[in-house]
Amino acid sequence: MPIVIEENPGPEVRALIDRGLDAFNDTKAGPAAKRELWVISRGGEEGGTQGGLRGHTYYGWLFIDWLWVSPAARGAGIGAKLLAAAEAEARRRGCIGAYVDTFSFQAPDFYTRRGYEEFGRIADFPPGHACVWLKKAFEAPPAAAS
Repeated sequence: MPIVIEENPGPEVRALIDRGLDAFNDTKAGPAAKRELWVISRGGEEGGTQGGLRGHTYYGWLFIDWLWVSPAARGAGIGAKLLAAAEAEARRRGCIGAYVDTFSFQAPDFYTRRGYEEFGRIADFPPGHACVWLKKAFEAPPAAAS
């Protein structure tokens, strides 16, 4: 059976591999219930997009793919508001925590200030920097009084 390197195998092949992996994972961990999560900040003088967070919730966790705030809007607390809104929605979806990877020159301090703790690091990725993995366990909501 030949093995080939492909930069773009096409949507059919990608979907086949995704479905195969999902089916295997479902037999071990149950359905992932993967859902996209977008949190967008709009407004400002021109009413355009000022920032956004893209994530996914699955297996009871929020994974933050990326969080971006426009240079003109940085320092106004938008990043913290985006993150807080994503965490609130993740909790609403039944998640028990969140995790993210970021480069050392990007935002590890931003996340640690918001209760995230480092659990992994790859040195020299990219060269001269590091890829940092952080996580945050959500506190359980208080039990309802009976």
